[in-house]
Amino acid sequence: MKDFTNARGYPIGEMSRRTGVNIETIRYYERIGIMPEPDRTAGGNRQYDHDQLKRLSFVRRSRELGFSLEEIRALLEMVDRDDFTCGEVHALTTGHLASVRQRIATLRKLEKALAGMAAECSKGDVPDCPIVDMLFDAP
Repeated sequence: MKDFTNARGYPIGEMSRRTGVNIETIRYYERIGIMPEPDRTAGGNRQYDHDQLKRLSFVRRSRELGFSLEEIRALLEMVDRDDFTCGEVHALTTGHLASVRQRIATLRKLEKALAGMAAECSKGDVPDCPIVDMLFDAP
């Protein structure tokens, strides 16, 4: 396997490969300021350094955990300040956790409603369907 690291850094394709983040997504993160603009080669190609690779990995992992881009921006601003406290990060994380728990509760209600609708269905060959009727009758 070819190692693309060199004195100039990582090209965007290598950043994508190493982090699993789509190239267009990397460019988007640059446009919205989540990722800093990288250096450019004489030919105009992006060249990222190791710190940018770590930052992109941080963003990817945060997205996997369901953090919004604004939450990630807040986390990164704390990190960039270099004087953040664990308490600040904890507060943001527990806020996110509360949001996740609320979504889970909403999904459980949705699951119960859909299971109830499906249980009413006879799965017959006639055009009358209690699921469709329930959807039309809902306020």
